[in-house]
Amino acid sequence: MDFGLFFFADSAPGSDCYSLLLESARFADANGFAAVWTPERHFHPFGGRYPNPAVTGAALAAVTSRVAIRAGSVVAPLHSPIRIAEEWACVDNLSGGRVGLSFASGWHATDFVLKPENYSDRKNVMVETIETVRKLWRGEEVELTGVAGEPQAVRAYPTPIQKELPVWVTSGGTPGTFRSAGRMGAGVLTHQLGQSHEALESNIAAYHEELAAAHGPDARGHVAVMLHTMIGTDRSEIRELVREPFSDYLRSSMDLIMRDPAAAEPGGFDPNKLSDADKAFMVDRSFNRYFDTAGLFGTVEDGMEMVRRMASIGVDEIACLIDFGVAQDQVLRSLHHLGELRLRTAVPEMTA
Repeated sequence: MDFGLFFFADSAPGSDCYSLLLESARFADANGFAAVWTPERHFHPFGGRYPNPAVTGAALAAVTSRVAIRAGSVVAPLHSPIRIAEEWACVDNLSGGRVGLSFASGWHATDFVLKPENYSDRKNVMVETIETVRKLWRGEEVELTGVAGEPQAVRAYPTPIQKELPVWVTSGGTPGTFRSAGRMGAGVLTHQLGQSHEALESNIAAYHEELAAAHGPDARGHVAVMLHTMIGTDRSEIRELVREPFSDYLRSSMDLIMRDPAAAEPGGFDPNKLSDADKAFMVDRSFNRYFDTAGLFGTVEDGMEMVRRMASIGVDEIACLIDFGVAQDQVLRSLHHLGELRLRTAVPEMTA
């Protein structure tokens, strides 16, 4: 099992708001972690310190030498594919050929003020963007629309170091997205926020089925699952350490969902009509679910069990989300226990 670090902080003011990202990345680089993932998020404090993963990726390239630098994710329908290719080819050069991109279709309607014309067909736009970025990455010429509406052939520069761009597709649990990733020969980046363990297992099986059908039985693919993470020496102490900051984090996430203009569907559930008591109940219930069954929390021994559980359904990497509000010094101390977990699960029989 590979281990990566994943970042999606609830923004707070301060000149050192990227300190945890950089210090954790240095630790990951020196201690055998596979990757550091940073996201794309707009117009809300939840995740708002990460509007462009290419920018944070460039910063990571400057302070690391080995660990992979990945976008988790680029919201493809918000961008020109040539800008994606250009920016990330630059980061690929800065890092010595260590970048990888997970692409997402986007979901929050407010984000699409950047590209409103792409909202309704965003899933198809994502697939088209991935294919265009791949062509540009290989140095191929693509035809775009010029200022007078005429076709204009272009190539992207700089030339990246990697001949092929490592690609994932981000899914919140939609089976069709897993299948689409398999057909494209991409990896999958997913989570358990609204996806049960059983649904995740079924989706991974569907992904591998499509991957084998489109690319042959030997096609390996790659499944990365984001899990909120805090490892220490006492499970009860970890529970109390993370309870308040993680609950605040969940409340901020809920606020983001409620501010989505598309959140209340006609005739359906409207989260904006929840009472304060209902919101508190949902936060408490979510906290218990994540801590007990859908996160990487507790001791190294607790973590071993979760790693076995993930490995048994075909997960290749756990992307450990560590920046959900716990104090930086406590998070950095916990990374040493996470590193111990990584070493213990690197032995094949330990995850069998």
